[in-house]
Amino acid sequence: MNAPIKEVLDLLDLEAIEVNIFRGTSPSDRWQRVFGGQVLGQALVAASRTVEDRIAHSLHAYFIRPGDPRVPILYEVDRSRDGKSFTTRRVVAIQHGEQIFNMAVSFQVAEEGLEHQISMPIVPPPEDLESENDRRVRLSAQLPEEQRHWFTQPRPIEVRAVIDDDDVLNPPKHPPFQHVWLKASGEIPSALSLHQCVLAYASDMTLLDTCLRPHGISWFSGRLQSASLDHAMWFHHPFRADEWLLYAQDSPCASAGRGFNRGSLFTREGKLVASVAQEGLIRLREPAKSE
Repeated sequence: MNAPIKEVLDLLDLEAIEVNIFRGTSPSDRWQRVFGGQVLGQALVAASRTVEDRIAHSLHAYFIRPGDPRVPILYEVDRSRDGKSFTTRRVVAIQHGEQIFNMAVSFQVAEEGLEHQISMPIVPPPEDLESENDRRVRLSAQLPEEQRHWFTQPRPIEVRAVIDDDDVLNPPKHPPFQHVWLKASGEIPSALSLHQCVLAYASDMTLLDTCLRPHGISWFSGRLQSASLDHAMWFHHPFRADEWLLYAQDSPCASAGRGFNRGSLFTREGKLVASVAQEGLIRLREPAKSE
């Protein structure tokens, strides 16, 4: 199995330390804060471990404090309700005795019903786009030496942008839309719940970028303080996270130091399998004053 995706699957394989309490770890190379997608995926794993014969259909989460990658995260699951059709769980993630994250998850028994969906955008297939590894290697020369190693590391989720910019440090301004293809970089075991957890992990990638596109601000500029504030997902149909999915994203609004973003995830055949919404902090720092 591809090493980067194996590391993600290992992160999602939480340790059960008591009834309804699980422990997760972070990658050793995280030096600043825990990746939000990791906490989303691990919390969904914790909730799913307390449910049988039902599949998650929605989650709503808040990021409360930055996660510390140096210490484990405890996930405590509250079994809020077990109904005839729906099951509800609440998960609290704790570090240093404080909540860093909480999430509500709803599960449902399999059921038939009315169906409709929006159409998938018409975009080139992923095979016609530059691979993420090739792009990162090509663009890494623009970055300071200390950032190149991180930028060119193999990724557990491969992302191929439909329209990409060659200027990493000073990107041009664009309308608040972007389309990317993404998939796990290696095969994942077949359980749908695991594919949902991997997609939850991946859904926090690129989404916050969307609200920056109209402003032409680079993550590498040093001007930006950013973080995910909340995150919601709805799962509509079964899918595989190790097959290409189109992540169609838009940002309807940014205001008050926050950017609001939405995403729709489609299979190659055009089936809408999941929807995402997120608000993130996009606060501009004052430029450093010269002596």
